[in-house]
Amino acid sequence: MIDEYAKDNLHGRLRRDREALLWKLDGLSEYDTRRPLTATGTNLLGLVKHVANVEARYFGEVFDHPSPEPLPRWQDSDGSDLWAAEDETRDQIIGFYRRTWEHSDATIDGLPLDAPGHVPWWPEPYPRTNLFAVMVHVLGETIRHAGHADILREGLDGRTGLRAEHGKQIDEEARAAHWAKIEQAARSAAPVKA
Repeated sequence: MIDEYAKDNLHGRLRRDREALLWKLDGLSEYDTRRPLTATGTNLLGLVKHVANVEARYFGEVFDHPSPEPLPRWQDSDGSDLWAAEDETRDQIIGFYRRTWEHSDATIDGLPLDAPGHVPWWPEPYPRTNLFAVMVHVLGETIRHAGHADILREGLDGRTGLRAEHGKQIDEEARAAHWAKIEQAARSAAPVKA
């Protein structure tokens, strides 16, 4: 009974955080979803593409249930899963992610938490694992990148939050006052040298 509770809870959180990651693209221009927003080029659509590839591999190859989507060999990873090429559309990447959910959900639903898996890209002695460990790992990856997306989106237009239904009108005056209070505390704790 505890296994089913744990599995349902992890799966529910994964579903929630998948949606949160996609929500970060809503209402943005094509450029804003793709443009590099950090020194390393991190961008919103690239985060979605990356998480889709991660999930496709972990709930596919690891459990001998390969994704029906074409994936490059993990050994050939070159970082191209972290950004959208000119010929890749937002709809294609989102569609890939949603189809990956279906495939992953079928793997999760069809296996017990202790089902054995093998992660060839993990170093010894860790490649032998199980569904529980992979669910925790993928959930962690999804949460991590949804957090990145939250910060990137806030930098673009100030929009924050986990889900659309929690969104509210941004009070620019209150936000500026809050920022100023934090800035003042930082300056007081560690004076800025000219």
